[in-house]
Amino acid sequence: MATATVVVKYGIIGVGMMGREHLINLHHLCNENVAVVAIADPHLPSQQLAINLAHSFSWPLKVFSGHKELLDSGLCDVLVVSTPNMTHYSILMDIINHSKPHHVLVEKPLCTTVSHCKEVVRAARKRPDILVQVGLEYRYMPPVAKLIEIVNGGSLGHVRMVSIREHRFPFLVKVNNWNRFNVNSGGTLVEKCCHFFDLMRLFVGANPVRVMASGAIDVNHKDEIYDGKVPDIIDNAYVIVEFDNGSRGMLDLCMFAEGSKNEQEISVVGDIGKGEAFVPESVVRLGTREAGRDGVQSVKAEDPRIKYDGLHHGSSYLEHLNFLGAIRGKGEKVPAVDLQDGLISVAIGVAAQLSIENGRFVTIQEVMDGLQV
Repeated sequence: MATATVVVKYGIIGVGMMGREHLINLHHLCNENVAVVAIADPHLPSQQLAINLAHSFSWPLKVFSGHKELLDSGLCDVLVVSTPNMTHYSILMDIINHSKPHHVLVEKPLCTTVSHCKEVVRAARKRPDILVQVGLEYRYMPPVAKLIEIVNGGSLGHVRMVSIREHRFPFLVKVNNWNRFNVNSGGTLVEKCCHFFDLMRLFVGANPVRVMASGAIDVNHKDEIYDGKVPDIIDNAYVIVEFDNGSRGMLDLCMFAEGSKNEQEISVVGDIGKGEAFVPESVVRLGTREAGRDGVQSVKAEDPRIKYDGLHHGSSYLEHLNFLGAIRGKGEKVPAVDLQDGLISVAIGVAAQLSIENGRFVTIQEVMDGLQV
């Protein structure tokens, strides 16, 4: 795996909707000498859909019903974990503790609980021969990446406030409806919103201190019943996050807002300017206090490297391209989104879920220490 002339062999664990999306993205990277050689999934319909896709790409696949069999096969250099959230912990621990090293790209959230995330982090520290990247790919969406570049360039000054609005459609149907229940997903603010908490932390350049949230299940899934149980995932929330440098972030989430022009609207305000990113419009706006409203500039954000837009506006393609570069870096590069990033994004989501349940601010320290009640 040291050079681009050596084929990097991938296995995908979990080939539901997102697993197949990874398969397609990796196909569009085939000129980088990558190939998907194996999949693992106990769900036969998902298996068959993945096999059909791979055959259309002329990729022969070895198919396993479980991840342990795939691990023991020794076929793969890199594994993509895109199984239901509640399975990430056990699968990651099996991969990390396996005698053969496998680099890993794990879908968000890293795990559904802070304690499990911490165990994965500790285990991975003992395996310097393994790289693990967490799938917080919103960083790579062209308008978001452009806004990150603007912030890092100092055009906004010291960032004081970050506001992220996601107004979108309800959760999609997944295999066995696993994503309808908090116990499986970690809760909406972990499952979906870890992306946004990761971005907040990136924009403000600081770590979270405490979280206050208000949310409920008001519209979606209330008439659904699975095995006698009604879904308990919230469909809207406001979340305020305070950071250790005095900055603040706010998330405005609504999952019954199909009538929105943009699914995500991100605003970052510093002491000298303001930047905004709009997805999927892919527009970035930049203005300064000095120039005022008339001086606001608007640019279209594009990335010519993207060969496949897919479900996330090209960000999954760029995520794979970045991780492949780290793998081929022979230890000189590290994943752009590491296990600590994954852990903290989950911790903020867990704190927000607890804040809604308890009606109070929840500190990150109590979540990290397991002290919450």
